[in-house]
Amino acid sequence: MKRYFQYLKEYKWSCIFGALSKWIEAVLELLVPLVVANIIDVGIGERGSISYVLAGGGVMLAMGAVGFGCAIFCQRSASIASQGFGTNVRNALFRHINTLSYRELDKIGTASLVTRTTNDVNQMQSAVAMIIRLVVRAPFIAVGSVILCFTIDWQIGLIVTVVAVLVGLVLWVIMHKSVPYYSKNQKKLDRLTQITNENLEGARVVRAFSRREGERERFDAAAEDMLQNSLRIGKISAWLNPLTFAIVNFGVAIILFVSGYKVNTDATFTSGEIVALINYMTQILNAMIVISNLVSLFTKAHASMNRVSEVFDTHSSIDVGGTAQPDPGAPAIRMKDVSFSYAGTEQYSLSDITLDIQRGATVGIIGGTGSGKSTLVSLLPRLYDVSRGEVEIFGHNVKEYPARALRDLFGVVPQSAALFSGTVRSNLQWGKSDATDEEMAQALKVACAYDFIMQKGGLDEPVTEAGKNFSGGQRQRLTIARAIVGRPPILVLDDSCSALDFATDAQVRKNIAALKDVTTVIISQRASSIRNADVIFVMEDGRIAGRGKHDELYETCPLYREICDSQSRVQA
Repeated sequence: MKRYFQYLKEYKWSCIFGALSKWIEAVLELLVPLVVANIIDVGIGERGSISYVLAGGGVMLAMGAVGFGCAIFCQRSASIASQGFGTNVRNALFRHINTLSYRELDKIGTASLVTRTTNDVNQMQSAVAMIIRLVVRAPFIAVGSVILCFTIDWQIGLIVTVVAVLVGLVLWVIMHKSVPYYSKNQKKLDRLTQITNENLEGARVVRAFSRREGERERFDAAAEDMLQNSLRIGKISAWLNPLTFAIVNFGVAIILFVSGYKVNTDATFTSGEIVALINYMTQILNAMIVISNLVSLFTKAHASMNRVSEVFDTHSSIDVGGTAQPDPGAPAIRMKDVSFSYAGTEQYSLSDITLDIQRGATVGIIGGTGSGKSTLVSLLPRLYDVSRGEVEIFGHNVKEYPARALRDLFGVVPQSAALFSGTVRSNLQWGKSDATDEEMAQALKVACAYDFIMQKGGLDEPVTEAGKNFSGGQRQRLTIARAIVGRPPILVLDDSCSALDFATDAQVRKNIAALKDVTTVIISQRASSIRNADVIFVMEDGRIAGRGKHDELYETCPLYREICDSQSRVQA
């Protein structure tokens, strides 16, 4: 809980003055029954003076006006503080998520992170607003009413105290029983978000395979699961208001009985005091109703806070420190007995990988699906840390580089061509934030993307969500241009030309080969794409099954020969 106070620091005065104004409103509300009692006992009973009654009414109107002004001010302050708090937490959470390595992101899951950043933070934000607006007011009204009841009559004050304690006990039991279910509900919401995201992202696949009914059933099952859990919460929470009303109304009945007896037997006990006691009991009832609703809200917020804290407590398994600088005379890439396994499994995806790649070389990596090609290149910019062995870039272990400095050595074109909404210019600036138009145009030419970009509208051509206004091949060429624009020393192409025709693929490779002082690592399913590489590594089941040039491998590596022959037959 304490960790979240820092996100409210800049709004502390809004919190303080907002709560203070609500407290003033509560004080005025507590004084109203006393004014009414005085009007009844003095203005009507003792004096019978209409002017006294009107004066008392005027006081009540003035108190109401001041209370209304305080309520408006509190509402404004609570809105400013809660919205600011939510923004600060969301920004901090997003920054923290971006420090996590792939291992932690895989463990938590994308859908869960989205839900925690949006829905869970919203729940916490609402709780902050209610703390300022109602948490100060409702308990103060309840406690103040009990105390004022004691000042009127200590015996009735005891009755009111017992009623308040019983209501508080009910609230605690309901909260204790429902908290676990709220936590489960958020997890089930994660699952619902995941299915929704998969269906929206894969809408074409769902329709192509006529799986709409199946996916609808899967969504309905997840929604039904969440519904059943929500019903359990509802069944528990349904007891809250009936029990609260029953206890308070029973208390009112006892107070009416006792106060009626006192009026008949005690000359000092007045009708105005009875009215005041009933008003205070009503205020306690209203306060308890508010508190019961707050219990539900805070229970959800507590579950959400735990989920957000879980993300904050998750730290990257990759240490981003280091001061190393690239050694100009060292090999560009070196792996020594590298093995790697993903989180949650003891089975190695890569085993005993040893290789050297010289500066300026063009390297091809080929192998069957699941052979470990993409995993291998993910270790180079340290997206994952190796389980065993060492990865060296320009003479230093990747763990010795500052994270930003290491990533600046690479231009990575991922297997999935990911673009971001904005413009062509803004996407290319991911590769180099201060890239000139000339540098971006040159990168587009190398990627064979210049012509279609100029035809569409140039560098300021809009890019819609995920680049859906471009074809698959166009997206791939734009991601290649994005990686090239910063002229990184090492360029990694992870099956990045799979959507290109053979002629365009060949031209892109030719253009990249003409770049000076660039070490190029090409992962491809096409043997023709890596045929002219300086060295080719053949992957099989996470191991290097062969290495060498094309002709050498064709003669000595059965797996490579099989890949080449199968593709030759297909092309024929």
